[in-house]
Amino acid sequence: MTSSLISRLSACVLFLGGATLLFAPDVILPALVPGFPPAAAWLGQLLGAGWLAVAALNWLQRSTVLGGIYGRPTVLANFTLYFVSALSLLRGLSTASTPLIVWVVSGAASALAVAYGALLFRGPFDHLSRGE
Repeated sequence: MTSSLISRLSACVLFLGGATLLFAPDVILPALVPGFPPAAAWLGQLLGAGWLAVAALNWLQRSTVLGGIYGRPTVLANFTLYFVSALSLLRGLSTASTPLIVWVVSGAASALAVAYGALLFRGPFDHLSRGE
């Protein structure tokens, strides 16, 4: 199932990012944002908690058909997360001193936004492979 692969990939991406921000925001955030105050590391932990929550949602929905009317709340939550993340990251790429990891995360968020957008507006991909 294509939607299962997308859910698993999304869960893994969000788990890695969420766990990293939960346990090492004081290292990650100053490396990404020069001048980031160490006392504001709780912002990274808050973001990490949200990513871990969506990762858990995706992992629990990995065996269901997603797209169209199926699993619409899950698809819409992921589409919103990745679409807003992609737009925010693309805006941040306009600075000259953007670290490479921001480019990588931006590409992943953009690709997953497109995938969840297609699931949201076109429906499950699985029926296309069966010739229906």
